[in-house]
Amino acid sequence: MHVTQENGTSMSFPNPPAIPEELDKLMRRMRLPYMRKAAPDVLATARAQRWDPAEVLRLLIAEEVTGRDAATRRLRRHSANFPTGKTLGSWRAEDSTIPEPTQNSLITLEWIGRAENLVIAGPSVISGA
Repeated sequence: MHVTQENGTSMSFPNPPAIPEELDKLMRRMRLPYMRKAAPDVLATARAQRWDPAEVLRLLIAEEVTGRDAATRRLRRHSANFPTGKTLGSWRAEDSTIPEPTQNSLITLEWIGRAENLVIAGPSVISGA
């Protein structure tokens, strides 16, 4: 597992020992699956590096928040029935009615930095393809 410290450095450690059974039960009871998954690595690293307890808590809570945010995004995408697997890499410019200069501009993603919205409407698959 890779652990990112407060100063931005990333560390990697092999097979940490399991967390104590009581701690595992408490995290299950509190429904903290992402924290529970990260805990063995974080605790092993904390022991080896002699981290401040606040840093250990920060990392474990950050793992839980990150995991929950990702799960929420997956759930919302699934609930919205958005098509999956659509990327700019799968975009077929020749099949689009969008003018080529506009397509080239969109692909640069500069519009994101300008906080502009983008809506493309139409069929998600080309008929006959």
